[in-house]
Amino acid sequence: MLPPELPPLPALTRAEGEVIDRYLEVVDLLGRINPARGHDTYGALRAAQALVGRATALRDALAVMYERGETEVHAGTLERALRVLDGQRRTSLIALPPEPEGRPG
Repeated sequence: MLPPELPPLPALTRAEGEVIDRYLEVVDLLGRINPARGHDTYGALRAAQALVGRATALRDALAVMYERGETEVHAGTLERALRVLDGQRRTSLIALPPEPEGRPG
């Protein structure tokens, strides 16, 4: 049985698509670094080392967007693209995990 078909990505400029891709790469790395969800220091260290390059790529993608005259962020469109690309789950890995039941806060 095939998984349900995802909705199509909204129409994005090439620069917007690049920003979304680089943003999600940074988010994925931050999720791997999150000490509340981590498993080992080596994996977090490797993710932190890679973060520098991915953050630079995100900055460069935003600079290209700005230089091309794309000075407005179309949040609704970009939000839909993030949802299609599993952005909600991926960004949740940056946050603290929910408190276990019965544990005092």
